[in-house]
Amino acid sequence: MGREREIEPKLWRYEIDGIWEVLAGKTNVDNDILSLRVAAQNDYWFHVHGMPGSHVVLRVGDEDPPRDVLQRAAAIAAYHSKAREGGVVPVSCTRARHVTKPRGAKTGTVEIRKETTLKVRPALP
Repeated sequence: MGREREIEPKLWRYEIDGIWEVLAGKTNVDNDILSLRVAAQNDYWFHVHGMPGSHVVLRVGDEDPPRDVLQRAAAIAAYHSKAREGGVVPVSCTRARHVTKPRGAKTGTVEIRKETTLKVRPALP
């Protein structure tokens, strides 16, 4: 029968403080898979505000990361965006459970709820 082959997303992987794992999608397809399948409900999700960029997920398990870890994950999202050279950049942040795909939306397009905005300089850890 026509079994769908599971696509393995291509992701950038980073560590913050040797504890926190951060994943960033490389393409629109990778962004969809990362945001909608890989991310656990409690993980944090990031995307630069209002322009193209990678979807970024901070894996948290049952722990709540300190604010500086959220800021550093947001900086990774800013780095993997068209705003990389933009100084201070606004980055949307929410729990992955608040990220959904609108029916019929293009690959890589999502809707988010309950977001906060973090202002960061693009950087890698």
